[in-house]
Amino acid sequence: MLKIKSSCEHCNVPLPNGDANAMICSYECTFCKDCVEDVLHKVCPNCGGGFVPRPARVNREWRSGVSAAHQCPSSEHVHKPVDVDAHRLFAAKVNEIKLSER
Repeated sequence: MLKIKSSCEHCNVPLPNGDANAMICSYECTFCKDCVEDVLHKVCPNCGGGFVPRPARVNREWRSGVSAAHQCPSSEHVHKPVDVDAHRLFAAKVNEIKLSER
């Protein structure tokens, strides 16, 4: 189950459940869309993977016991700003490789 982390790991902007600005990699590293595009060049600084929009956890209990009220989004707060210059070099190398072959 996704953690639904509370903020961008780089710029620390809040990313509550349902925020269309939230992006994740396959390891659930969480960044805002602006950082993914403008700072990270669509390369996760932690794993080298790509990003997809983070799905929202449903708020309404459509099925018994299944909703944000029962499986709360994480209160985990990860803030570890990226070294922008070092990441630019890393992303340039990684972006030369197709995402499916990284």
